Order: sequence, then structure tokens, then C-alpha cells
Amino acid sequence: MSEKRRVVVTGLGAITPLGLNVRDSWDAAVAGKIGIGPITQFDASAFASQIAGEVKNFDPGVFIEAKEIKKMDRFIQMALGAALMAVEDSGLTISPENADRVGVIIGSGIGGLNSIEYYHKMLLEKGPRRVSPFFIPMVCINLAAGNVSIRIGAKGPNSSVVTACATGSHSIGEAFRLIQRGDADAMIAGGSESVICPLAVAGFAAMKALSTRNDEPEKSSRPFDVDRDGFVLGEGTGIVVLESLESALERNARIYAEVSGYGMSGDAYHISSPAPEGEGAARCMTMGLRDADIAPEKIDYINAHGTSTRYGDEIETMAIKKVFGEHAYKLCVSSTKSMTGHLLGAAGGVEAIFSILSITNGVVLPTVNLDNPDPECDLDYVPHKAKQRDVEYAISNSFGFGGTNACLIFNKYR
Repeated sequence: MSEKRRVVVTGLGAITPLGLNVRDSWDAAVAGKIGIGPITQFDASAFASQIAGEVKNFDPGVFIEAKEIKKMDRFIQMALGAALMAVEDSGLTISPENADRVGVIIGSGIGGLNSIEYYHKMLLEKGPRRVSPFFIPMVCINLAAGNVSIRIGAKGPNSSVVTACATGSHSIGEAFRLIQRGDADAMIAGGSESVICPLAVAGFAAMKALSTRNDEPEKSSRPFDVDRDGFVLGEGTGIVVLESLESALERNARIYAEVSGYGMSGDAYHISSPAPEGEGAARCMTMGLRDADIAPEKIDYINAHGTSTRYGDEIETMAIKKVFGEHAYKLCVSSTKSMTGHLLGAAGGVEAIFSILSITNGVVLPTVNLDNPDPECDLDYVPHKAKQRDVEYAISNSFGFGGTNACLIFNKYR
């Protein structure tokens, strides 16, 4: 087998509840700002949970021609916007000569549920002739990757990952593998989600998964805190440009970090609850460390899945202790979902970007609202305020319904 190629990150693009680009989202996260508030996208007064991490003031017209906007659900619009920002940030030029060596993997956990809800109502009230001819391409999850590839001319591997809340991380991991083995020289990869709509909120609320701290929206997402009462639904997009090291050096690209490891596992336990004591998550992190060929003690920071659910946070803490032993207490571990809410299929993409920038900037992001730590969650979760720390290696964890787990490891490029 030929030697694996090194893979680096050369471009970042994000649209989040904290900002409409990477810089604004990062600066807000460093400052501990919170992008969660009352739901404004529909009347949520009858719902048990009335709060969300909404993307405010997103204008798809900044990126997309007016006639094309109506052909895309919001999750596709945001994916295209973030992908264009990431490609511009990378300085990557796609030409007829290299187009078949540049690919796209962008996934979503749920896809175009807003459009499904809207056009189902239209069908029932006004009949089949009122359903848009663009309805199907609006809701298909792979049309995020499809629209990006069409727009930028990327003719390489084109695919879509759908693994619930692990989608963004699996997308980046699979793109990493494609470059490693030589099937592409560059990949645009990540996740996008936008399902702040009645059906999604009602569904998650029926599972008793959502926070109902409606009178204090900014305090509702509180990972690892004893008073947490569920996650907060969010929306957004996180996209990265990955390249082979050779490709990046050849064009003198700026390198944010290197991708050094990727792990994935299945709990084979329950449709929505994690395996006891974090057995599946622990195997996933161990696989990532083995793939990166590093000792657990090399890790400085973990961007935790940390959703703010009772069992999820405790079990992820158990998994970290299982993998890292005494070193677990020397790590910084934080959940940026405390500020963004849970972006579902986009979470892994945005949190990968935060992990990469922690390496680049020597700053570990905080877990806000950690006022009363759960005794079962006794690691350094960087409460309230960001921390200056040299980060050589960082892990970004994502765990999804169905027991699907993803672990990405990034390191300083040397």
C-alpha cells in the first residue's frame, strides 16, 4: 500500500448563530457571546420549547442570483454561502486542468424540512399544481454538495453524508480519507442544517430532548451544568477546504492546521441514547488517536459534543476519562454549543472550525452558563471565559442518533 498523503486545512467558511462569517463567529465565541434567543421564524407560543440558535440577517442574495434562490431550501443556501467563503479564503482556483481533482462532501442531518412542511401545506390547501417544480431538488440533502460543485466547477468526488448530529464531522473525515488515498487533491467538506420549523421543534420536544428554559433563552444551553434540561435547536453551516500538503505547498497556500486522525464507530445500542459509560464514543476517540499515531497525552483540547442533555454530557465525560486516564484532568474540554445551540448536521463542521482556530490562535473557547457543575462532570470545561493555551493537538467530537460517532483530530502544521 502506498504511503498516506498528508492533508491540511487551507480554507474556512461558516454561517452561525454567532455571526455570518468565520471571523465574526470566532470573535463572538472567544468573547463568550450567546446566539440563542426566542424563536422568530414561526409562532412558537404553543410549543414546549420556544427558543433556538437562529442565524440572524442571513441574505442569500449576497451569494446567489435571485432566480436561483427560490430553487434552494435555506440549508442549501447557507451551505453554498459558506462554501464560497471557504474557497475564497483558501485562494484555491478551480480550472479545467484541476477540476476533476477537487471534490465536495457536504451533508445535513435532516435536509429540507422547511420546504417539505411548506409544500405539504400548499398541496393540501391549493392542490398539486401549486407545488414547485424545484421542490425535490430543494429538499434532497445531496443538493447542497451538488449546488456547490456546480457553482465552483468541482468535478471530483461528490457525495453527501447523513449521520444525524455527526454529519459535519463524518463529511470532513471522509473528505480527508479521499485526499489521503489520492482520489482527490482538494475537497470542500462540512455540514449544513436549518430546521427551525414547527415540525422539527415539535418532534424534538416530543422526545423531551429540548430545553424549556423559555424565560431565560441565553441561559438555556448549559452543558455539564447540573441544571441543564436539554439541548437548544440551532442552525448554520461549517465548511472547510482540505488539501493534500503537496497541493497546498505548490501554490503557497496558508495552512491553518493539519488533519492527523479520524475515527468512527457505532454504539449498536439505542436509537437516541448513547451507549453506557461512553463505550462507543471511547472507541471512536481511540480509533482517531490510533489513526493519528499519537499517544493520548498529546491532546491538549477537546471540543466536546456536549449537547446539554443529562446523560449525553455525563457519558461523554466518562468516555474521555476512559480514553485519557489521568491526562483527562490536564485537558481543556469545552462545548461551544453553550453559545450556538446544537446545529445538528452542521455542528461538526462549525466545531471543527473552532477547533482549528484554537490551534491557530492559541485560544481555547469557553463553556458558558457552567454555573453549577454536575459532580459527575469534573473535568476542566473552561467555564465562562476563553483561555489562552498553546494547542498542539485538538479533538472535535460528534455523536449522533442511531449511535453513530465521529472524532476528528487536528494538529499544528510543522
